[in-house]
Amino acid sequence: MDHHHHQHDHHHQYDGGENDYMPQEDDWDRDMLLDPAWEKQQRKTFTAWCNSHLRKAGTQIDNIEEDFRDGLKLMLLLEVISGERLAKPERGKMRVHKISNVNKALDFIASKGVKLVSIGAEEIVDGNAKMTLGMIWTIILRFAIQDISVEETSAKEGLLLWCQRKTAPYKNVNIQNFHISWKDGLGFCALIHRHRPELIDYGKLRKDDPMTNLNTAFDVAEKYLDIPKMLDAEDIVGTARPDEKAIMTYVSSFYHAFSGAQKAETAANRICKVLAVNQENEQLMEDYEKLASDLLEWIRRTIPWLENRVPENTMQAMQQKLEDFRDYRRLHKPPKVQEKCQLEINFNTLQTKLRLSNRPAFMPSEGKMVSDISNAWGGLEGAEKGYEEWLLNEIRRLERLDHLAEKFRQKAAIHEAWTDGKEEMLQDKDFETATLSEIKALLKKHEAFESDLAAHQDRVEQIAAIAQELNELEYYDSPSVNARCQQICDQWDSLGVLTHKRSEALQRTEKLLETIDQLYLEFAKRAAPFNNWMEGAMEDLQDTFIVHTIEEIQGLSTAHEQFKATLPEADKERQAILGIHNEIAKIVQTYHVNMAGTNPYTTINPQEINAKWDKVRQLVPQRDQALVEEHARQQNNERLRRQFANQANVIGPWIQTKMEEIGRISIEMHGTLEDQLTHLRQYEKSIVNYKPKIDQLEGDHQLIQEALIFDNKHTNYTMEHIRVGWEQLLTTIARTINEIENQILTRDAKGISQDQMNEFRASFNHFDRKRTGMMDAEDFRACLISMGYNMGEAEFSRIMSIVDPNRLGLITFQAFIDFMSRETADTDTADQVMASFKVLAGDKNYILADELRRELPPDQAEYCIARMTPYSGPDTVPGALDYMSFSTALYGESDL
Repeated sequence: MDHHHHQHDHHHQYDGGENDYMPQEDDWDRDMLLDPAWEKQQRKTFTAWCNSHLRKAGTQIDNIEEDFRDGLKLMLLLEVISGERLAKPERGKMRVHKISNVNKALDFIASKGVKLVSIGAEEIVDGNAKMTLGMIWTIILRFAIQDISVEETSAKEGLLLWCQRKTAPYKNVNIQNFHISWKDGLGFCALIHRHRPELIDYGKLRKDDPMTNLNTAFDVAEKYLDIPKMLDAEDIVGTARPDEKAIMTYVSSFYHAFSGAQKAETAANRICKVLAVNQENEQLMEDYEKLASDLLEWIRRTIPWLENRVPENTMQAMQQKLEDFRDYRRLHKPPKVQEKCQLEINFNTLQTKLRLSNRPAFMPSEGKMVSDISNAWGGLEGAEKGYEEWLLNEIRRLERLDHLAEKFRQKAAIHEAWTDGKEEMLQDKDFETATLSEIKALLKKHEAFESDLAAHQDRVEQIAAIAQELNELEYYDSPSVNARCQQICDQWDSLGVLTHKRSEALQRTEKLLETIDQLYLEFAKRAAPFNNWMEGAMEDLQDTFIVHTIEEIQGLSTAHEQFKATLPEADKERQAILGIHNEIAKIVQTYHVNMAGTNPYTTINPQEINAKWDKVRQLVPQRDQALVEEHARQQNNERLRRQFANQANVIGPWIQTKMEEIGRISIEMHGTLEDQLTHLRQYEKSIVNYKPKIDQLEGDHQLIQEALIFDNKHTNYTMEHIRVGWEQLLTTIARTINEIENQILTRDAKGISQDQMNEFRASFNHFDRKRTGMMDAEDFRACLISMGYNMGEAEFSRIMSIVDPNRLGLITFQAFIDFMSRETADTDTADQVMASFKVLAGDKNYILADELRRELPPDQAEYCIARMTPYSGPDTVPGALDYMSFSTALYGESDL
């Protein structure tokens, strides 16, 4: 912004501030402060301005505040500017003369109606720069600017308006004030170019080169327009806001330079104006006539088009009409409204102008009066109003028709799409091959379809209603609509009939299949147990049997007879089951139901039942035969059993008796041992004589085994028993004879009397508590104690090892006699033998082989030689044998 400072008191600064222009009486009501840059600009500009006038008087000033101090050049300046004479100046050089002259100048200024506020002659005389500049500005304002008048504005505003007018054609110039608007210099150039285009090549100037522009303008003005350089390009460019007063002063010089040209222009204008009025009036009359003719002709052509009320068939054609009408409204009519309006304006303007220039009023030719045009226009508007109404109604009708037709097409299309394939579906014979569950599903599906069908009833009615309305509204394509509607209705009726038919067929089929299903179930329920019964029967009839008795086979025969008795009942059940199957077959044949698949409840079929029944019938006689044969076999077996039993029941007890008798003989000891022996030998003979009976029984047993008989309730004796008994008998008799012989040997060897023997026997029998012919250890201990033995455990163990060397825990009578006889002998037998050998050896401690051979039988001599060890005493000779250790060894086995 500006670099001046504001004073905040009641004075205004003298700084050419932001107020557009201060009236001159306020100019000096301030503190006489001035921006140094502006002061410099003013000093230069005002000096040049003063000199541009003073040179007419053949003088000039160099220093503005010095050269006006005596008032002489001041008075001269005023005379040049005003063209008037001032009071005679005083020529004295004194201060008082100078003040007087300055006052004369100031009085002259005041006489021109300028109030000089706070400018005193003393300050001028004293060379006060600010006062002097202020005074010169007042003069410039009054004589160079105040009289400027442009279109009712004067002074500063007038000058500004003049500048704006003159620079208006220049796009890059925009004059809004007397400071920054001029900084780029184009304003000055434009003013010159406007009045003297030949002086400046305006097109070459650039807004961004203010120095060139400013200097160009200043040089050209000075050279060709006689306007001295009052401004400095550098100052203007270098100042943020150039000094307003300096610019105004310089610009006013342009105004005065060009104002001569202005006056000539004005004179020419006046002449032109008068001529123009006349020409214009004539032109207006011609224009009116032409416009009126054209307009009336257009109305005459347009009305018939607007009165045409023939409707179109299609919406498109009607819409084209509406479009044309809208074009007419939007494009063709507005210019005509404009023309009509223009016509009336032109007419009124013309009449006014004629009246003002004192010429007679204008009279248009026949029928072209303003009123004629208005009437014609009214007719046009009337036709137009009716036309639009008719168009819109037609379009509405067509729209309704189009809408209905579209709705009809849509609904018909939807309906046809829905019904598509429905007739084929309803005529489908799918139920003929369906199972019961599939039929039930088909029924459900069909019920759903029926309700779907009912739901579509509405649409069919809507389609018919729309077709009816299209007929009433005279739709152009009604015939095809009606044909389509008829087709839909016919098809709808047909669908109804087919739906009903299918419904009946499905229900009928369902009933038949349910009946069949019932029969199937009945068949299955009865066929299964019957089939099981037959399979059981077949299994039983073919069952291999193993019987061992007549009773068992009789039991089987009885059961078989009972089974045969149930066959007629079973046959009845079979007939009934097959009857069910035939019933199914009859239904299938009668109603042509396609039986899809077989009985779902069972895999058993009539062929199978019949096949099994035949098999059962075939097996019955086979079974009869088998039972008869088995019966005969069992009777034969029974005969064999009895035959064996009869003999075994005799032989068994016989053997038993013999055993007992033999036992008694050995225990009871009647007579001498020799008597017992004789007795036993007789027994042995009678037993051997019994052998053929045993052999005969073996023969019978052979037959029984071949017949595979394993039991015999007629006897408790098996062949095994008899054989074992027989063997035992033979063994026992032999053993008993042997025992008696041994006892005889023992008795004779030990010299035991028969009484002692009987005593031993009595003792043994007494302690043989179990009567087995043996004593166990406890019995033996008791026996020893009774005989006066007093012994500890060790002693008893020693005795037991003698009598029971095999540790069986049993003591035989023979062992008992041996023990008892040894206990009662006088001397130790081993010593006796040794003494005997000593005798044979001729009292030596050893014996020779030859001596033995000489004294003993050969086999016994060899027995001794083989068993005797060589003698190893000190008195030994070759071939000496040890008879002592041999004798000890002989008894060593038992004599522990």
